Amino acid sequence: MNPNPSHVDLKRWAPWGLAVLTMAALAFWALMPRPLTVEIGTVTTGRFEQAIDEDGQLRLKNRYVISAPMSAELIRPALKVGDSVRAGDVVATLKPLAPSMIDERNRLVLQQRVGRDDAARMAAAAQLQRLQTSLAQTELELQRAQKLASDNFIAPAALDQAVLANRAALQALAAGQAQLRAAEFTLAESNAALASSKPASQGTQNAWSIQSPVDGQVVKLHLTSGAPVAAGQPLLEIGDIQVMEAVVDVLSSDARQLAPGAKVFVSPGVGAPLLSGQVTRIEPVAFTKVSALGIEEQRVNVIIELDRLPEGAQRLGEGFRVDAHITLSSHENVLLVPSAALLREGMHWQVLVHQNGRARARNVSIQERNADVAWIKPDETNGVRAGDAVLLYPGTITDGQRVKVKPGRGQR
Repeated sequence: MNPNPSHVDLKRWAPWGLAVLTMAALAFWALMPRPLTVEIGTVTTGRFEQAIDEDGQLRLKNRYVISAPMSAELIRPALKVGDSVRAGDVVATLKPLAPSMIDERNRLVLQQRVGRDDAARMAAAAQLQRLQTSLAQTELELQRAQKLASDNFIAPAALDQAVLANRAALQALAAGQAQLRAAEFTLAESNAALASSKPASQGTQNAWSIQSPVDGQVVKLHLTSGAPVAAGQPLLEIGDIQVMEAVVDVLSSDARQLAPGAKVFVSPGVGAPLLSGQVTRIEPVAFTKVSALGIEEQRVNVIIELDRLPEGAQRLGEGFRVDAHITLSSHENVLLVPSAALLREGMHWQVLVHQNGRARARNVSIQERNADVAWIKPDETNGVRAGDAVLLYPGTITDGQRVKVKPGRGQR
């Protein structure tokens, strides 16, 4: 008896049908969209801080520039940069400048002047002797006139003339003495001008000592060797590195948000303790500075007064680079979302929440934001809550799209 033909055909085509169904299932699985691998962060409750982070440098709050009070020659200083000094210590020593050299022509001219002045002195001395003789003669005549007047042999007018003549001789003698002194001074001046220059003395005789006005350290030496200096020329600078301030340049748009008294934390570098301080002054003049990207920016200097330096910051000095964290405002116990999770949707902001393997869009209202987190208003109906996992850097991911968390990366 022959088997049923339909049963035979079914047994023959069943494997082929199963193979076709398997291939269709594999094709569907292959063409089905894969879930995107994403990073996630966490919505938290904490402290939100709006701040400005910029770099600046330290500088002395009180600097004293020691200058030469007169034209002189500076004796080689013994102090070095970093040496400590006390108020009243001698920090610089000046001595008189050596006279200038005289060439042969000027020497001959000065020699002739010496001869001329010496002749004038001799003439003044001879004139003085003549006046002394005249005075002696008037004194003798006065004595005779007084004797004759006492015996009534001459008239009173004759005695008066003798007295006046003696006074005139005395005044002429005084004038002659003054002329002789003037001639001697002129001769001495000419001899001094003729004197050739001599090497400066190596000692400190007739030296002028300059003392430190305050306790501090030498922070700069303008001259490290002996040399002639002019009046008012800076010699060295002294300051106290324990009393310093920081100068930080910020964008002019950020400077408008600052106010004196803002709290500041300054970091001198890796491993160094943080320095605390506050903004004391915001300069009203901006300047142009080219950024590392070649962009011209308008910046304003902000002066930060630092608290007393701690023991671990003793090796800091003027001009050292620092990173400043200037606090503009802060709020406690607010809802925070990572800034990397924000997504712009029209006029509103959204975040994508990771829920059951899919991305779910949630609208959020931003109060303020900084580089790390955004402060959002809690929304009971369509927002997010503390503890929600949100997608970081969502890019083109849309609502309802399948996603999976990147392996080996924890929540942020």
